[in-house]
Amino acid sequence: DAIDAVVLSGGSVYGLEAASAVTTWLGARGRGFQVPSSPLAAPIVPAAILFDLANGGGKDWGETPPYGALGRTACEAAGEDFALGSHGAGMGAIAGPLKGGLGSASIVSDAGLAVGALVAVNAIGSPVVPGSAAFWAAPFEIDGEFGAVPMGSPAGIAARAPFEETKLARTGTDQPANTTIAVIATNAALTPVEAKRLAIMAHDGLARALRPAHTPFDGDTVFALATGVVDLPEPRPRAVAALGALGADTLARAIARGVYEAEGIAKIVSYRDRYG
Repeated sequence: DAIDAVVLSGGSVYGLEAASAVTTWLGARGRGFQVPSSPLAAPIVPAAILFDLANGGGKDWGETPPYGALGRTACEAAGEDFALGSHGAGMGAIAGPLKGGLGSASIVSDAGLAVGALVAVNAIGSPVVPGSAAFWAAPFEIDGEFGAVPMGSPAGIAARAPFEETKLARTGTDQPANTTIAVIATNAALTPVEAKRLAIMAHDGLARALRPAHTPFDGDTVFALATGVVDLPEPRPRAVAALGALGADTLARAIARGVYEAEGIAKIVSYRDRYG
């Protein structure tokens, strides 16, 4: 029921080395499940990797891809403050027609329950309303965190082509090379079943922030973590439902922030390059 770290990385299959490096780094410091009759510790490190190999840039690394070193660097740099946008797992991400990135958001309920989201946005769907600069996540924005552009009433949006201004429209390919990977964390004490429900409900944040979402061309993953600091109030099912609703809203905000903070690369324009 307990884990030692979660890894989000770019690099597709090569990015798996980042997870391996994190596991080794933790094990060398005694973190993890103690192996019986052995000095070894076995860290529990779930991971998700996004596909960003076709976005240009130098990738002629031969037998020494950089992801192991990047994983170790991430361990050394772990902390509460970190860069958003074109950093970490969001470095090579693309979100529809725009540069994707690493996004984060959080909220604390009146009951003292905190929910935070971390996401690397690499989706086929667009994070913005066609024909405007408004994010689909605009109704959930707090304190102008991604530009404070009002959505308004996008009349006739249901009649717009579903792939308008998406990655599919930009590239013309149907390859399943899109992956939005995220972590939802809370300070609540949850059972594994309750944590799973939090992840399920938080998944709705993808559909609130991206259009279309959950397509055959997307491979999306949301991990749920609970630190167990705060007990859930009774009745527990209602409290879990409230957490899940906050999780979906918070993930939607994090997706928009990741795109808003990203910087353009090569021929992939950023949100602020396009809309100012």
